[in-house]
Amino acid sequence: MRFSTRAIHDGQPADPTTGSIMTPIYQTSTYVQQAPGVHKGFEYARTDNPTRNALEANLASLEEARHGICFGSGLAATDAVLKLFSSGDHIVAGNDLYGGTFRLFTEVFGRFGLEFSFVDACVPQLVRDAIRPETKLIWLETPTNPLLKICDIAQIAEICNDRSILLAVDNTFSTPYLQRPISLGANLVVHSTTKYLGGHSDVIGGAVITSSDEIAEKIKYLQNAVGAVPGPMDCFLTMRGTKTLAVRLDRHCENAARIAGFLYDHPAVARVYYPGLPDHPGHELAAKQMSQFGGMVSFVLHGESEEEAKELVTRTRVFRLAESLGGVESLIEHAVSMTHGSIPPEERRKSGLSDGLIRLSIGIEDIEDLLEDIGAALETTSQ
Repeated sequence: MRFSTRAIHDGQPADPTTGSIMTPIYQTSTYVQQAPGVHKGFEYARTDNPTRNALEANLASLEEARHGICFGSGLAATDAVLKLFSSGDHIVAGNDLYGGTFRLFTEVFGRFGLEFSFVDACVPQLVRDAIRPETKLIWLETPTNPLLKICDIAQIAEICNDRSILLAVDNTFSTPYLQRPISLGANLVVHSTTKYLGGHSDVIGGAVITSSDEIAEKIKYLQNAVGAVPGPMDCFLTMRGTKTLAVRLDRHCENAARIAGFLYDHPAVARVYYPGLPDHPGHELAAKQMSQFGGMVSFVLHGESEEEAKELVTRTRVFRLAESLGGVESLIEHAVSMTHGSIPPEERRKSGLSDGLIRLSIGIEDIEDLLEDIGAALETTSQ
């Protein structure tokens, strides 16, 4: 079956008790056993829940993988991946990545002896040069957050395979509708299901996807042992979101392309970051490994003033000033004071993240309303 059909049906058979076409919300903490240790596959809801199991099967199918393991947030999913490793192990990560991920790497796991190197992962040679004998994992975002750089998943997978290193790709920005990293050689895919997969800004969640039985067993153990699991209502809401993922992403991408072109031609804008633009450094690679260019756009004004950027993000009316992304509504943010505030200024400068960068999550509203809204905000800036 093709993507949209699998999104609606996989992992979600009719309820065997009632025939309900929607997977029920199994709002329970425990399950009755026939005798000690004798049960119908369910003992305790931290370990397994039928609603969560349905979502996990659905996400695995969409990524064309064997296993999905869900968590209470995207960072909880990332946390589980890092717990595969031990003190003294080394991880190479892209230097343009979500601020919460950078904080988790450096401020949490750095205290327990994991070592991290941050490089421009869009240059495979820099990834290769950063590898040490103790390197166990390469961590990628592509497109990156918030500069929307494109990393060559297949080429970096080859580097990893040659050295028996795992490759994890945060696929939150693309979703499996636009990009499937496991088919390109990645060992693990991580999602903040809060974003496009849920799609309605009403649920927090995360997931780890893999085709490795060994890795899945370890991640599943951590899911149960640590307990950072999503509740059944969270899983239900996320499954409701995956059913419409394809139709929503088509509109997100269509609108983003229009917004990026508008900003590119606007006299108040110095630079636009969007892989769909022909002069974007990763445009050809994005066209190769993604089916569309995504719904995220970043830009900076002339002068790259932090003060002007902060002022502009308060002037829109349809674009709402808020963190997060991937919902049906359009959001605007000043990256370095919001989602990327936990990254030290020197690290931001190394990655090319300007203090004046504005990040847009393009929603599915009428494109003319979005253009008028951002245009009115920029008009004030131009005066």
